[in-house]
Amino acid sequence: MDGIDVAMIATDGQSHVEFGPSLAIDYPKSVRQKIESCLADAEGVSDRHDRPNGLKDVETLITDLHAQACETFFKDRNVDRSSIAAIGFHGQTVLHRPEQALTVQLGNGQELANKVGIDVVYDMRANDMTVGGQGAPLVPVYHQALAAKIGAQLPVVFVNIGGISNITYVGADGALSAFDTGPGNALIDQWVQAKAGIPFDQGGSIALEGNVLMPLVNSYMQSEFFERAGPKSLDRNDFKPLDLQAAELSDGARTLARVTAQSIIRSTELMPEQPKQWIISGGGRLNEVIMADLARLAKDHSASVVTSDSHGLNGDMMEAEAFAYLAVRHLRCLPLTFPTTTGCKHPAMGGVLAQPQP
Repeated sequence: MDGIDVAMIATDGQSHVEFGPSLAIDYPKSVRQKIESCLADAEGVSDRHDRPNGLKDVETLITDLHAQACETFFKDRNVDRSSIAAIGFHGQTVLHRPEQALTVQLGNGQELANKVGIDVVYDMRANDMTVGGQGAPLVPVYHQALAAKIGAQLPVVFVNIGGISNITYVGADGALSAFDTGPGNALIDQWVQAKAGIPFDQGGSIALEGNVLMPLVNSYMQSEFFERAGPKSLDRNDFKPLDLQAAELSDGARTLARVTAQSIIRSTELMPEQPKQWIISGGGRLNEVIMADLARLAKDHSASVVTSDSHGLNGDMMEAEAFAYLAVRHLRCLPLTFPTTTGCKHPAMGGVLAQPQP
């Protein structure tokens, strides 16, 4: 809920990927508050097309902001819009309940296409759920292309630490598997916001001052989620925030950073082989404490931990690039998800194409 990432790539939707310019636009506080305020409305949604109470207004706002982001990108990065084949538009997830085959992303793809004058591929999760999938994660097929591009030593694991953490395992034989591993930044963000009115722990500076409270770590790690085999996915509310009386500010942030790292490394229990390297992307890679914990825990498994940036990849833009990549796969009638990544019954295409209308 922190902003909009715009990334341009050239791709065939398979092995060829070239990186273009990118742009990050932060939401002002007022927009973040509007999105947060509508999450309660989303809890009552039973159909992904429903927009009760404040959801419709927030969807209009999100669509307009994405259109403005595209226009800013074209102008500031000197990009000719006629060179763009399609926009991959994810929107803002406000509800994800895979056990009910229900996922809700706010953002009107048709309106975005009309405003920007470019084809838009959107609603990429829903079709996977109709064939038994979790609807997440969607990025693994892009990670597979990146592993080939950088010549990664296999097996390798790509980790995205956003609100939730998820991994993609690329085996020595090219086998692909993926699942959410547990909390990412969400619990830490919620903690420092509630405890000190700070939106996030920049660089892990708050956690650096604290100590790990292992009883609290262990209480999180006892969740039945970790015992389940993949593919599996999470809603941001599946792990409850730390009780405000459970710790002081820095100890809480330090403890939750360990929860994030430990849950990621624990995912090795569900892998056919131990990975040789963990490649970390997303905002969590900027948290020094999470990265140090990951390195220390991975060392016990004889693996190294590096940021995606060390391989020449843009760790802030990988998900935006992935949705551009998935848009091209939609246009070429290629599957977005697979039984080993989301649990779908067969490789599944996804997305809805919206073309500009006058």
